[in-house]
Amino acid sequence: MSFRWLKLPQSRLSRHIVFVAFASILVVEAIILIPSIIRREKEFLNQLQEVSAGKVSVLTQITAPGVVEETDEQILQQVSNLPQLKPIPLMGKLRHIIVGGALYTAEGKLIGSFGEKPKLSVLELQKNPRKTFRTQDGLRYDAGWTPKKLRRDNFLIIRHDVSSVQPELNAFTMRIAGLVLIISIFVTLGVWIALEPIVIRPILCLRDDLTRAGEAISQDEQTPEFSSSVIQRQDELGDVIAAFKKMFSQITEAIYNRKQAELALQVSLNKLEVYSEALNHELETGREIQNNFLPTKLVEKKGWEIATFFEPARQVAGDFYDTFELANGSIGLVIADVCDKGVGAALFMALFRSMLRVFAYQSKLRGPSHAILEANQPIENGWLGKSKSTNLAHLNALQAVSLTNDYVAKNHSELGMFATLFFGILEPKTGLLTYINGGHEPLYILDKQGGVKQRLQATGPAVGMLPEMKWSIAQTYLQPGELLFGYTDGVTEARSVEGEFFSEERLESLLNTPLPSADILLRQIKEVIAAYTQDAEQFDDITMIALRHINSVKD
Repeated sequence: MSFRWLKLPQSRLSRHIVFVAFASILVVEAIILIPSIIRREKEFLNQLQEVSAGKVSVLTQITAPGVVEETDEQILQQVSNLPQLKPIPLMGKLRHIIVGGALYTAEGKLIGSFGEKPKLSVLELQKNPRKTFRTQDGLRYDAGWTPKKLRRDNFLIIRHDVSSVQPELNAFTMRIAGLVLIISIFVTLGVWIALEPIVIRPILCLRDDLTRAGEAISQDEQTPEFSSSVIQRQDELGDVIAAFKKMFSQITEAIYNRKQAELALQVSLNKLEVYSEALNHELETGREIQNNFLPTKLVEKKGWEIATFFEPARQVAGDFYDTFELANGSIGLVIADVCDKGVGAALFMALFRSMLRVFAYQSKLRGPSHAILEANQPIENGWLGKSKSTNLAHLNALQAVSLTNDYVAKNHSELGMFATLFFGILEPKTGLLTYINGGHEPLYILDKQGGVKQRLQATGPAVGMLPEMKWSIAQTYLQPGELLFGYTDGVTEARSVEGEFFSEERLESLLNTPLPSADILLRQIKEVIAAYTQDAEQFDDITMIALRHINSVKD
């Protein structure tokens, strides 16, 4: 035989339920007991009052016929004997004791009193014939009789000694309370014993099942055998057990689906990793090829210093620079920025760079030289170059811009790719610079004492947008000590960690002091930008080129 119920005191839930049940029974019984005690007390007092009424009736019997009616004093004398009458046996230890009284006329005038004078007034009795009075200590009780009850024209108030009422009342209370306690204990024990099979056992089974379920899920084990599976209930607890089974089933199904998704994701990640490695390899190859397009060695001419800086935002870039020497000894200078970024811009960078070089080396002019010179003659001051052959050579090389533009616009217009570029031809002996600025950032000519002397503004639109576009050709001289500085918009649009641009104003502040070399200028600008951007992500490619005239070179 199982004695599981002996373990019930160890169950906190059962203790709570039993305590509530026991307390509830006591409260209910107390609610019933209190009115019973009050009612019992009234019964005791009414019994004493009835005994007194009997004694009064005996003493105040109506006078026999022919007998003269008794006077008020005679009646007082008769009722004064009430305390001496033989006590009448009552229930238990309840005693009937009269300790005093008072007799009044019908008008309420005191005739006389005996023993302890009652506190109940005749006026209160006149207003309410059922009025009684009990002292605060509960030892005295006053009751009255009206003329109607006495059958005489008098009011009678009697004081009783009711000290025996409280012990009887206490005994009654103890009997009832004991009975209530016994009933409460038996009912509570019955509830306690019934809790084990009805509530406690299923809850403990469900608790153990929850622990097994948690361990199975955390350790990725098979579904365990649940104890609550054998419990068949048609109540709320049965609904909870059914909800637990459904929840565990849903969780295991979700975990299975998640594992399948993770497996599929891992396969995809592996494929993506392989593809990413291949892509990075291709991009790295593209970066190497692009770097190979840039001049591995800058042109060196006596009396001139050339420096460059190139830092792509990604593995491949749309910016590029170039320096090369033409057949007549002039130097070609290019700095350009292809629209967009990434692989597409890098491919067009290679296209623009290659075509500019190829077309710049062509010697055949498109039309008679005098017509070309007149068509491109500046509005003011005419050609600066004193040598007609030099001007023609420069003009011939600069035709590479229009030839490149027409090719890109006619063959690749659907891609919408274009480039801003500066293409200049320098005559080293004189410092003459003939150039086209196709929508690029204006280049700076810095004075040998420091500060901006001149800016080479755009002479036409960006290259590659529309065919048959025209560019003006401009000329200037780089005097000894002067420096030509060009850059792409990645310099001025470099961003700080707060997202603020480096700006053209900050760049110009670096150009206002004299610098001993082109390389030092670029290095200083690079360091200032790096300090400004700190850990912020590089937004655009950064490219710079600087050309400094060291001294005059004679023929």
